[in-house]
Amino acid sequence: MTTPSLSICCLGAGYVGGPTMAMIAAKCPDIRVTVTDPNAQRIAAWNSDILPIYEPGLDEVVASARGRNLFFSTDVRGAIRESDIIFVSVGTPTKTYGVGAGRAADLKYIEAAARMIAEVAEGPKIIVEKSTIPVRTASAMLTILRSNSKGGTFQVLSNPEFLAEGTAVEDLEDPDRVLIGGEQTPEGLAAIEKVVSIYARWVPREKILTTNLWSSELSKLVANAFLAQRISSINSISALCEATGADVDEVGRAIGRDSRIGPKFLKASVGFGGSCFQKDILNLSYLCQHFGLPEVAAYWESVVKINDWQKSRFSGRIVRDLFNTVSGKHITILGFAFKKDTNDTRETAAIAVCRDLLAEGARVVVYDPQVPESQIRTDVLGSAENPNLVIAKSAMEACKDAHGVAVLTEWDEFKNLDFEKIYHGMLKPAFLFDGRNILPHAKLKQIGFHLFAIGKHV
Repeated sequence: MTTPSLSICCLGAGYVGGPTMAMIAAKCPDIRVTVTDPNAQRIAAWNSDILPIYEPGLDEVVASARGRNLFFSTDVRGAIRESDIIFVSVGTPTKTYGVGAGRAADLKYIEAAARMIAEVAEGPKIIVEKSTIPVRTASAMLTILRSNSKGGTFQVLSNPEFLAEGTAVEDLEDPDRVLIGGEQTPEGLAAIEKVVSIYARWVPREKILTTNLWSSELSKLVANAFLAQRISSINSISALCEATGADVDEVGRAIGRDSRIGPKFLKASVGFGGSCFQKDILNLSYLCQHFGLPEVAAYWESVVKINDWQKSRFSGRIVRDLFNTVSGKHITILGFAFKKDTNDTRETAAIAVCRDLLAEGARVVVYDPQVPESQIRTDVLGSAENPNLVIAKSAMEACKDAHGVAVLTEWDEFKNLDFEKIYHGMLKPAFLFDGRNILPHAKLKQIGFHLFAIGKHV
């Protein structure tokens, strides 16, 4: 067996760590890559035929390298000890307690990782921040590492991920850019170059950007904030379009042709979700407040407020159109994941809409092709129970005998449903709410549906 040229480990086998390390292993067969997590069930899933996350193309990437130079393990300490480079991809959720609760990032897992590395590491190590973190977290990690080191020497780099769930494999295969930040010292620059050389095996060198640590850390938060801002902006305009008779898709297409604006993230919807947007904006807002910039903090917080308003506006429209009451009525929710081609439900708009409808006394029947029933129940109800939340095994089953149907995820299969059959199986008048603007609206009107579409006057 060939001796590996380099040994890498990743702390955290989630949405970022698993796919990123799988791609590195697939592209660099001479590098040993070990993905670690204390969660034995998650590691067992990575070692099985049914991976713990759904991403198109990920199965093939993992299968191409697993057992050759890609390994999944619960032996976190052993992997740290044997690795030259340690990627830290642990969770950084929004704090739910103490100072900054509801806005600041909770860095307890980052600190725990730094302390474990300091305790276990022998010899020089390059630590790469992969988690989304506040500015200057690297300096805190360095302080912990160097204060607790048992002889190891450390360089901490920032290498934020810019993956979009649903297209993560494509984004890793052909990224817009790879960003690597580090200390601007000879040792720091050497560490940067070592990580650059890994990505340069398949990413053109001109797409690999190098910066100082603070610019790299802040760039991740700002990128997500700008993307979320565009979604909230077009969603705010969708309400105006409905009121005036304009079409939000036509407005988006017209302004998107302006080269200064561009066409991406101009699709109106029931609201953004996912693991990053809301968390990162609130974190950015908290940082601005912390550094004495309350006006900037309020500006970014307004992006989240518009998003929350869009969700409640949508569920309110359902209630209003169904004669101002959904009590005892069957409302179908098609799609629970926050976007198509992923089973991630973090901050999905469907949670808020389902809760609003249940609070109004509706019988809510949910179908999603990738999200398991247990996840839907936990997200909507927590540990409580509510017989009015029903999970269906198909879209047709979910729609039978419904008073209203709402599309909340843009799964391709929803575009091709037999809406004639759905209409005849629903109670009349039959209401359809397109929260993603993916359905054939003219055809649905001809069939007989009472139709609402985000940002359109139909």
